[in-house]
Amino acid sequence: MPVLRHEDAEIYYEEYGQGFPVLLFAPGGMRSRSEMWHSPPGGPPRSWNDWTEALAGQYRVVAMDQRNAGRSRAGITADDGWHTYAADHLALMDHLGHQRFHTLGGCIGASFCLKLCEMVPRRVASAVLQNPIGVHPDFPEYFPEGFVEWTAEQRAVRPELDEAAMRSFGRNMWGGEFVFCVSRDFVRRCPVPTMLLPGSDKPHPATTAAELAVLLPGVEVLQDWKGPEHLEAQRGAVLAFLEKHTPR
Repeated sequence: MPVLRHEDAEIYYEEYGQGFPVLLFAPGGMRSRSEMWHSPPGGPPRSWNDWTEALAGQYRVVAMDQRNAGRSRAGITADDGWHTYAADHLALMDHLGHQRFHTLGGCIGASFCLKLCEMVPRRVASAVLQNPIGVHPDFPEYFPEGFVEWTAEQRAVRPELDEAAMRSFGRNMWGGEFVFCVSRDFVRRCPVPTMLLPGSDKPHPATTAAELAVLLPGVEVLQDWKGPEHLEAQRGAVLAFLEKHTPR
């Protein structure tokens, strides 16, 4: 089982295909893990492509379980936040020898992409934002409340975790606005080429996607992308976007 040992974390990851690297951030909120790309056995199909398969014919695909999700484990401190996840992401790509790479993130993964675009724009060749999360105007407590549930799950199996540190971590993650991880001001001047697959529900608000579509410089937007009838077009559009921005 491939595991990156990075500071206090053990990060599980998988690799597929060959070529220019694409770092995938799976859906799932705080439970973001690589298996979320796959349709569950016997269950309904996902509304998105399994990018571990769809991209592997042309790219070196790196999928991972985020810290304290799936098969990854890490400590939790009061100072943890979006930057902590980004440090894991960069450590993994350094470990694998990838100086530059594309990113593609679903759900919380879109915010992981944007944080890397802010922190290391010269390393990110492009970013695909699928179903981006954000503060829903009618349900502003959706993510803070979800974090409380996740905290209870974590402490049930790891009672040594400090409650005060967990609360601080939660504020660092979900105490902001917009897409939580970066400001609107950064999004307006984001230097990384982006593609947007908008969301339209409580965790992935249409209002957030609409703002991103206006603010991101030169963003490409694929409006009709969800569901089995759009999978082929979804795959083709994303592959064309990545091809356009793959360094030669």
